[in-house]
Amino acid sequence: MKILITGVAGFIGFSIASKLLQNKKILVYGIDNFDNYYSIKYKKKRLSQINKNKNFYFQNLDIRNKSKLSKMFKKNNFDVVMHFAAQAGVRYSLINPKKYYDVNDKGFKNILDGIIKIKPKKIIYASSSSVYGNTHKFPTSEKDKVRPNNIYARTKIKNEKLAKIYKKKYKLNICGIRFFTVYGEWGRPDMFLFKLIKSYKNNKYFYLNNYGEHKRDFTYIGDVVTILVKLLYLKKYNFNIANICNSKPISIKKICENFRTKYNFDKIKLIKKHKADVLNTHGNNKLIKKIVKFEKFTSFQNGFKKTINWYFKESINKF
Repeated sequence: MKILITGVAGFIGFSIASKLLQNKKILVYGIDNFDNYYSIKYKKKRLSQINKNKNFYFQNLDIRNKSKLSKMFKKNNFDVVMHFAAQAGVRYSLINPKKYYDVNDKGFKNILDGIIKIKPKKIIYASSSSVYGNTHKFPTSEKDKVRPNNIYARTKIKNEKLAKIYKKKYKLNICGIRFFTVYGEWGRPDMFLFKLIKSYKNNKYFYLNNYGEHKRDFTYIGDVVTILVKLLYLKKYNFNIANICNSKPISIKKICENFRTKYNFDKIKLIKKHKADVLNTHGNNKLIKKIVKFEKFTSFQNGFKKTINWYFKESINKF
């Protein structure tokens, strides 16, 4: 089986590649452009972990480059395409909105245009829980109305609509996944948990957004990888979109209070809410559990403990 993973130096792309490469019968082709939204050095450290595998092939390629992307698709008849490359970050979309449209919109269309030339057996692409916006109906299910309140979320909705069109027009076996606050080993350094641990490790102040008065549906990376692998082996995607979430939202304030107590960390400063952020996330995971027969999600307590142990062991604070 030959699998293409875009954004392979990113958190989810790297994590699923690491798992798949354990099977020597699977050839994993990864592309990434090492965007500097967050530490390139950190991304290359991730890549170095999987570059050790003989069944892994990497190409430095930007999905905005349609010509090079098209050549890659012509050269390789991929059985599966897993698309995770995107301009991440909700707040940054207020600073550089054009980049989100270029990468997330045009880049995704370039991927789809390359896909229709080879017609892989399966395509999985990343969407986001941010499409639900500041809803007051919880838990949010795939049938609920989307209410994007930032540019990042709008680009993800456009991706979902375009994928649905291509699926029907070109008979593609494609599905999108709305990820809910994925965390864990090798996670993104711009995310809340990573920043909290780093502040403690470096004995610096941590700035708690919205005074901690919000909740997040944290989903452990190990569960995400397990579900993606199960999706990979499904014959037919008889759905367009599915949530991957723990469906057990946690109070940010409570996390910080517990962390403060356990590690005697008092350098937590409360600040007001950022206008691009949503207040709460809480997804309904009934559909994905039914599709892949996955029941037991990792508790936040266990997942966070694994994340902290990994962080201290790897000395990731320098990134």
